[in-house]
Amino acid sequence: MYLKEIKTSGSSTIKLYLEDCLVGMERYLDKKSVDVIVTSPPYNIGVNYNEYDDKIPREEYLNWLGDWAKVTKEVLKDDGSIFLNIGSKPSDPWVPFEVALEMRKYFKLQNVIHWIKSIYIEHESYGKKVELNVGHYKPINSKRFVNDTHEYIFHLTKHGNVELDRLSIGVPYKDESNITRWDSGRKGLRCRGNTWYVPYKTIQNRLKDRPHPASYPAELAKMCILLHGIEKTKLVMDPFMGIGNTAIACKELDINCVGFEIDKAYFDEAVRILEEDNNA
Repeated sequence: MYLKEIKTSGSSTIKLYLEDCLVGMERYLDKKSVDVIVTSPPYNIGVNYNEYDDKIPREEYLNWLGDWAKVTKEVLKDDGSIFLNIGSKPSDPWVPFEVALEMRKYFKLQNVIHWIKSIYIEHESYGKKVELNVGHYKPINSKRFVNDTHEYIFHLTKHGNVELDRLSIGVPYKDESNITRWDSGRKGLRCRGNTWYVPYKTIQNRLKDRPHPASYPAELAKMCILLHGIEKTKLVMDPFMGIGNTAIACKELDINCVGFEIDKAYFDEAVRILEEDNNA
């Protein structure tokens, strides 16, 4: 085990452990101590990680996730939230649904959020045709499958009744005449809904600028934390930390965070990014 502590600009601490999360959660976290978990476990679709084998038999993979869920349920508060990012590939689209069914043994599926990475919209508005083509995705060369520009975020809770701060990530009303029809309109915002467009940042060098093959943007983690409720969130955990994007979000929000990672190269990169930001 190796621990790296990084202070935020406020009063919070980011604790990063180079350790298996199943061991680390039981060793370092108290029961019912975590408010929010934002994470993305391996998808088991053959992603080329440095050390982890991402192509084990499906039953073995789901059993491993079940073991993870048992330990996670112990450290999560009764009113806590898990935001579990799961993707797939066109030739193996069942993975997210099989993971959701495994999680069903331990948690309630309170919300299903669709993370849109790229989108094309053609819209006629006020007599003008508007085209919007934004985002990034990995194109595939296939006569059978369409490009995959979307992933799931399963919002899991213990009882399915966690109250959320929906307007913390709200969006403005397009037609302000509708505001008075809804109580939430008092802030001029409406609920964003369950379809979130959160693109990756444009990069020049894939290996240098995004060295982890399956990371999500820090902005996505930030939105999840805000949705749960910033005022009631004291500790966030990411058991599959990767290069630390959940920790980056916590640092920006000045919230305590614990992260676990088994790959030293990804761990070192997370530390570098967080410390580099401190020195900026």
